[in-house]
Amino acid sequence: MDFSALALSPPLLQVLAELKFQTVTPIQAQSIPVLLQGRDLVGQAKTGSGKTAAFALPLLQKIQLSHRRLQALVLCPTRELCAQVAGEIRRLGRRLPGLQVLVLAGGQPVRPQIEALERGAHLAVGTPGRVLDLLQREVLDTRHLSTVVLDEADRMLDMGFREDMERILGATPKTRQTVLFSATFPDSIEAMSRAFQKEPTRVTVESADAAPDIQQLAYPCAPEEKTALLLRLLRHYQPTSAIVFCNLKATVVDVTRALNEAGVSADGLQGDLEQFERDRVMAKFRNHSTRVLVATDVAGRGIDVEALDAVFNFDLPSQPEPYVHRIGRTGRAGRQGLALSLVTPKDDRKVEEIEHATKSRLEHASVESLPPADAAGTESLGSAWETLCISAGRKDKMRPGDILGALTGEAGGLKATDIGKIEIQDRLSYVAVARSVARVALQSLSQGRIKGRRHHIERVR
Repeated sequence: MDFSALALSPPLLQVLAELKFQTVTPIQAQSIPVLLQGRDLVGQAKTGSGKTAAFALPLLQKIQLSHRRLQALVLCPTRELCAQVAGEIRRLGRRLPGLQVLVLAGGQPVRPQIEALERGAHLAVGTPGRVLDLLQREVLDTRHLSTVVLDEADRMLDMGFREDMERILGATPKTRQTVLFSATFPDSIEAMSRAFQKEPTRVTVESADAAPDIQQLAYPCAPEEKTALLLRLLRHYQPTSAIVFCNLKATVVDVTRALNEAGVSADGLQGDLEQFERDRVMAKFRNHSTRVLVATDVAGRGIDVEALDAVFNFDLPSQPEPYVHRIGRTGRAGRQGLALSLVTPKDDRKVEEIEHATKSRLEHASVESLPPADAAGTESLGSAWETLCISAGRKDKMRPGDILGALTGEAGGLKATDIGKIEIQDRLSYVAVARSVARVALQSLSQGRIKGRRHHIERVR
C-alpha cells in the first residue's frame, strides 16, 4: 500500500513524498486508518517497524493549528526516546505552519518547560515522571487533550512507571482517544488496556522473529575471558558504529574502561549518568566521534542510530524479548546486520529460550578464527572525528547551515569534507569535525562569530 491510499491531508502527503516515504509498513497500514477514525488502539510491534509514524501522522492530521493549546500527549520511557519521537513528529509536521511540539522530560531544568507550556503548544512528548510533576504543579493543562499515546508501554511498566501512568491518564478527559504501543503484551498491559481504553482495536505485527537480514553469531568463552574476546571481535569486525549491551551498570563501567585503555573509541551509558552527560555521550555516538557505546538495556532504551554496524551481547539478557530489541537496532534500511553474543557455559538455557522465541538459530562461531588477544590493531578502532559543543541551539534560532558556514567560510577556512554530522538541540549544538583539524576548528569558532554572535565552544571529551 502507498501512503496516498490513506486519508491523509495534502501537507502530510507532501512531506512523505519529500522524505521518500512511499510504501506503508504493516503496523502503519493497520494502525493509521483506525487512529484517523478516532478509535482506541493497542499496537504490538518491535522497534524499527515504523510505529512512530503510525501514531504521529494521525496526531498531526487532527491537530487544530489555530488553537495553541495542548491537544495530544505522548508518553515515552526515556528522555532519549522522547527526543527521538519529538524529532520525528517535527519532521513529519514540517509543512504545518506554526506547529509547536514540546519535550517534557526529566534530567533538564523544569523552568524552561513550564515557560514553554505557558506560551502554548499543540503537542507534547514526555516521560511519566516529569509529566506528573508538571501536573502536580498545575502548569500542564490537560482539558483539551484529545489523544494520549503510551509508546513502549511495556518498558514504562518494567521501569516502575505504572502508578505515574495511571495518575496521568486519570487527569485527562474521559473522551480522549487512548493509544498503546508495546513490543510485548504481558498481563500488565492487558490490565492497563481494560482500565483505560474503550473497545480498542488490537493490531499485531509479528515481532518475535528476528529479522532475517541479521547474522547472529555466538562465541563461546569463560566468564573471565569476555573482555579479551570482545576486543578480539572488535579488531576482527572493525565496526564503524556498534553497541555493546551489558546487564549491570558496574559491568558497563568496567567494560568501557577496558576498551578505552586498549585504544578503542568507547563511551558508557548507564543510569547513574547525569542527563547532561548522557546527551553528550549520545551526541558523540550519533556523529561517530565515539565508535562503541557500552550500555544497559534501560539506559539504551530509545537509542535509534542510523547505520549501526553491529550489536554485541557482552551479557545475554535473562529473557528473549530484550535480545530481540537489542539486535533489532542493526540491519536496518536494507543492510545486513550483525549480532554477536559472548556465551558462557551458564548461558546455554538462555540460548535455547532465545532460539525458541525467535525461531532462528544462533550460529556457533569459532574463537580460533579471530586475531589473538594481544595482536595490534586497536589503534584502528579509534575515531577519525572529534565533537565540538556550541552554547546555542534550536531555541536560539541556530541552524546546521549557520555552523557549517562559520566553519567553511572565510573565517573558518575548513573543507566541507572536514565537517561531519551537525546536531541541533534546544540550547546546545554539536558538530563533528575531523580530528586532524579539531584544534583549528575550535580556535576559529571560539574567536569568530556564528550569525554575528560569539558563543562558548568546547571539545566534548
